[in-house]
Amino acid sequence: MNVETVELDTVEKIAAIPIEQIDVSRPNLFQKDTIGLFFDRLRKEDPVHYCRESNVGPYWSVTKFNDIMAVDTNHKVFSSEAKLGGIAIQDMHSVEGALELEMFIAMDPPKHDQQRKAVTSSVAPSNLRLLEPTIRERACEILDDLPIGEDFDWVDKVSIELTTMTLATLFDFPWEERRKLTRWSDIATAAPETGIVESYQARREELIECAMYFKELWEQRIKQEPKNDLISMMAHSPATREMPFMEFLGNLLLLIVGGNDTTRNSISGGVLALNQNPDEYRKLNDDTSLITSMVPEIIRWQTPLTHMRRTALQDWDIGGKQIKEGDKVVMWYLSGNRDDTVIDKADQFIIDRSNPRHHLSFGFGIHRCMGNRLAELQLRIIWEEIHKRFVKVEVVDQPERLFSNLVRGITKLPVRLHAR
Repeated sequence: MNVETVELDTVEKIAAIPIEQIDVSRPNLFQKDTIGLFFDRLRKEDPVHYCRESNVGPYWSVTKFNDIMAVDTNHKVFSSEAKLGGIAIQDMHSVEGALELEMFIAMDPPKHDQQRKAVTSSVAPSNLRLLEPTIRERACEILDDLPIGEDFDWVDKVSIELTTMTLATLFDFPWEERRKLTRWSDIATAAPETGIVESYQARREELIECAMYFKELWEQRIKQEPKNDLISMMAHSPATREMPFMEFLGNLLLLIVGGNDTTRNSISGGVLALNQNPDEYRKLNDDTSLITSMVPEIIRWQTPLTHMRRTALQDWDIGGKQIKEGDKVVMWYLSGNRDDTVIDKADQFIIDRSNPRHHLSFGFGIHRCMGNRLAELQLRIIWEEIHKRFVKVEVVDQPERLFSNLVRGITKLPVRLHAR
C-alpha cells in the first residue's frame, strides 16, 4: 500500500497502538488496505510478534522475508497438517458448522508429495506451451468484446473471465457452466461476514454440491482413457484415485482456488498498480518488453494470498523469539514482500526490477505454488494483448476489496478503456 494515500490521522493512530495489542488477523484491515502500516511497525519493532488474544486465538506473526523463508522451508519443524490446524490462520475445526477439508497443501510428507505429484504434470512447461495458444485466443475474445470509452467492472469482465476460462480448460469442465468454478472458489475461502455466504452451514451445502458435481465428472473420466486434464490425472493416479470423499473435495477446491484467486486478483491488482504509478505505466507504453519483468512485480505487489500458517512440532527459535511446540505460526507473505532489507525499494511498484521473481507470493519449500508458471503465463498474455489494443486501462473510481485476511482480493474495479 502507498502510505501517502492514507489519511494522516490513521497513520498517527496506528503508530500510537501499543505493539503488544497489534492484531493483524482482522479482515477489515485488509479490506480498508491499512494493513501495510501495521506490518511496517511489526517489521521495524517486533518482526516475530506474538498476539495473545484475537478472534482466531493466539498466534505468532512472522513478518520479515528471511524469517518467513526459514519457516517455509522447514516442514520437519513447522507442520501444515490439517489435524493440527492446517494452512490458514483460522482453525476450521474450531468453527461450528464449518466443513473440514483435507488437501495436499495441508499435509506433510510423504502423503503430500504423493498427491502433489499426481497433478503437477498438468502445469509442466510442456503442457503450458500447449495451453498458451488457447489462453491467448480467449484473452483476445474477452478484450475484443469490451466497450471503449464506457465505464465497466474490470474484475467481472476480464479478471474473472480469463481465469475461469483457463480453469475450465485445465479441468475439461463443461464450458457453459464455468462460472460455477468462480462461485466455488469464492465460497471455499469465505466466512459468513464476507457477505459471500450466509453461514458456515450454507457454505458447507454449496461445497458438497461442488463435490457431487465433480464426482460425476470423476466417474466419467475413470471409465475413459487417461487424459491431460486435472480430473483425469487424479482419477487415474494410484496416489489419488482411492481418496476419501472429503480429501477428494479438498484437493479439488485447492486446485480451483489456486487456479482462480491468485491470477484473477493479480490481473486486477496490476491495473490498479499501474494507475497508482503513472510513471511505470509510461515505461510500459514505451517498452513492451518490460511485461516480462512486470508480471512477477505485479504478483509481488498484489501478494494474492496474504499468509500461510504452520504449527510448530517442537520448540524452536525464530528471530530470537522462542516458539513453543503446538504454537500457531503465521508467515505473512504480504509483509515479507515489503521487506526493504531484502527487496530494494520494496514499498515501490517498479516494473523493470533486475530480479523481479525474488518474492514470497508463491511460497517456498515443498509447498511452493505448483501453478506459479501458469499464473505468470496468463498475466503475460493478457498484458501483451491489452497493450496491442489500449493505450490505457484507466481506473475511474476506488476499488472495492474483499473482507478477508487470507485472499487479498479486489472485488470491483471500475475502469474506462482508451483505444490505441
